[in-house]
Amino acid sequence: MTNLFDLAGKVACVTGASSGLGRRAATVLARAGASVVGVARRAEDLEAWRKEAGGTTAAVAADLSNRDHLGAIAEQIATPFGAPQILVHAAGINTRQHANDVTPEGWDITMTLNLTVPFFLSQVFVPAMQEKGWGRIVNFASLQTTRAFPCGIAYGASKGGISQLTRAMAEAWSGDGINTNAIGPGFFPTELTAAVFGDEQRAARNASQTCIGRNGRLDDLDGPLLFLCSSASNYVTGQVLMVDGGFTSK
Repeated sequence: MTNLFDLAGKVACVTGASSGLGRRAATVLARAGASVVGVARRAEDLEAWRKEAGGTTAAVAADLSNRDHLGAIAEQIATPFGAPQILVHAAGINTRQHANDVTPEGWDITMTLNLTVPFFLSQVFVPAMQEKGWGRIVNFASLQTTRAFPCGIAYGASKGGISQLTRAMAEAWSGDGINTNAIGPGFFPTELTAAVFGDEQRAARNASQTCIGRNGRLDDLDGPLLFLCSSASNYVTGQVLMVDGGFTSK
């Protein structure tokens, strides 16, 4: 029987690959056989990821927040192994500003990184996927895709937008074999959630709100990610898969 999760011969690009869930995603895809290009601002951290991941990898140190540079960044991404058939949009930002304190600058960079880049970077690579008749795009949603959290108005708005963007991208491109879905992580220990996990009472409270009774571990992401990036998800598109231990079910 064919291994539905085998990514040998596929080229993948993961943004936000220098840390957190993006780093984990890039490592998982490389170990599943894909040639992986990791994209992030911090070159040293990208090189550390490459040593950790093994496999066939390349790094592109770039700032995705400048939309005018996306074309040039896309060229760098396609240089090592060719245009990717798998795109994982894990780069993001959460300014954690109260609604009264949100600035136009904070709002704009949040929307750019979390919502605008996933669409326009995908748009660049869709023609190559269409030629092959196969592609996988995975956006990153959030608990705040459907829940309002304190000091999360800009982040929540961007992640709410990801849900609709995912459906719209699926409607536009799934007929060409390019499936678009999103993963919605719960609370995982990353740089972005260091403050949450540094507060034992808060971390325990979050765990108690899940159905499973614990917060996420990085390896909890592996199976859902491989499913959405592989032929195992041939008939799945336009969906937001919450990997949150049932947090949003309670």
